[in-house]
Amino acid sequence: MPRRIGPVKVRRYSLEFKLKAVKLSQLKGVAVQAVADALEIHPFMLSRWRKEARDGVLRGRVSMPKALKTPPARTMKRFQALQRAHALLQEEHALLKTLIRFTSARKPTSSRSSTKNARRSA
Repeated sequence: MPRRIGPVKVRRYSLEFKLKAVKLSQLKGVAVQAVADALEIHPFMLSRWRKEARDGVLRGRVSMPKALKTPPARTMKRFQALQRAHALLQEEHALLKTLIRFTSARKPTSSRSSTKNARRSA
């Protein structure tokens, strides 16, 4: 993997954002990966914040909207299933594109000897 040239942009997240992310990831039936994808952060970062919250390093009180406090588990499971299906379809699409590129780039292979023999026997 090539290294970036120039300054690297480092994002700083507020304490409130971190606590909300941790709170969301602790909901029943919600995967850490799904929360990280939704918030566009790396799952390792969210896991680190969860550990800091357990250890008492991240402290604070976060008021969560009522809609986020108890989302139906059925809805979250459906969302995660759709995410998996979408990822599978994207992978299949990429494979099909590669196959199309490969088959269209190949020249038709016909042997000269087979065309001559076919003309003679006819």
